[in-house]
Amino acid sequence: MREMKYAQLSDLEAIVEIDQQVIGQANRRGEIQRAIMEQGCLVVKREGKATGFLLFNTRFFENAFVSLIIIAPEERRNGYASSLLNYFEKISPTEKIFSSTNQSNIEMQKVFKKNGYTPSGMIENLDPGDPELIYIKYKENP
Repeated sequence: MREMKYAQLSDLEAIVEIDQQVIGQANRRGEIQRAIMEQGCLVVKREGKATGFLLFNTRFFENAFVSLIIIAPEERRNGYASSLLNYFEKISPTEKIFSSTNQSNIEMQKVFKKNGYTPSGMIENLDPGDPELIYIKYKENP
């Protein structure tokens, strides 16, 4: 069974381990810990085990910004990124939800498209030769 919730400090080690599997280092530990403490980190679990996480904040011109979605390599293509996005859309404190990904990250672009996010711009020169693509989705009101 899939469970999504705000991450707790007790989830930190599992989340950092997933992040390290994906990027090869644990240099975002402080950022992840801070996000957990500020209730800016969601975790998705299957049978009690963390399979992925999402970091967000509301400091992007006072709009929600999903800054990171990481899914454990062995759990990819099982809908966890979409589940995290959908859950966040329900609890987002702002009407507009922004996120971004590198132009080279075709898989994440597909996730955004599948979930109704539309292109909103591009930022050059963050990563040399790999522009950051910005996406937006308007929160649906029930």
